[in-house]
Amino acid sequence: MYKYQSSKNSGSKSWVLQRITGLALVVLMIGHYILMHFHPENGHTYDAVLIRMQFSWYRIIDLSFITLGMYHGLNGIWGIFRDYNLKPWLKISVVSILIILGLAFTAWGYNIIFSIPYITNLAGK
Repeated sequence: MYKYQSSKNSGSKSWVLQRITGLALVVLMIGHYILMHFHPENGHTYDAVLIRMQFSWYRIIDLSFITLGMYHGLNGIWGIFRDYNLKPWLKISVVSILIILGLAFTAWGYNIIFSIPYITNLAGK
């Protein structure tokens, strides 16, 4: 028999956020594709990336990619697990593992972006 669930318990917020992050990721991906593949002068070398990362907008875009992508991916995995009738201890275990992995990989990505130095004199390179 069908059991009514309020929107608090139904996962509707998660569903909406999944769509919003997916749409944002598509927009960011198109921008990334245009920037990296239609303008070969931007290059893919270390020096080209270092020059590009001197602009805060590129860092913000990369941080957005990491944050949105991690949420979108882990929320999707949790959505798959939510379809199954898991025991409470297993639900807590899966959510805990997803949160720990998500925070660890997000912190790793943030650390990489923030470790790229700002260089005051690029002409000397």
